[in-house]
Amino acid sequence: EKLRVWEPSNAYDFGQMINALNANKDKAACADLLTVTDPKTLPVLLSNKLEGEILLIFIQSLEHYIAGKDPGLAYQHLFYLSKAKRFKVVLALLSRNEKEEVQQLFDLLSESQSDQYSLEDLESLKKVYEL
Repeated sequence: EKLRVWEPSNAYDFGQMINALNANKDKAACADLLTVTDPKTLPVLLSNKLEGEILLIFIQSLEHYIAGKDPGLAYQHLFYLSKAKRFKVVLALLSRNEKEEVQQLFDLLSESQSDQYSLEDLESLKKVYEL
């Protein structure tokens, strides 16, 4: 049965939902959570809890469920995700295959049009993700 998600009001609620999604590897529900979550609030909601598994389920959910429908939202989430505490540490620990997943999402976004970002914005964000 699909996990119910709602707009998180604090880091604790967000953390509980993320842990449940991650335990079930439920990318569709994760996409629902990212859709109802304001990207600007991600750094606060993640607090210091960002880990590789969380980054990856976000990337996979954005790639498979959000980027095709709303590339602007996917870009915003990538942008604010990079502002989260521990982002650099988590990024440094990604395997080559995991980095390739991140690259695929950027490729998808570069093929899409959005008024939320230009190709220059995307290129500079790629550098932040060390791609």
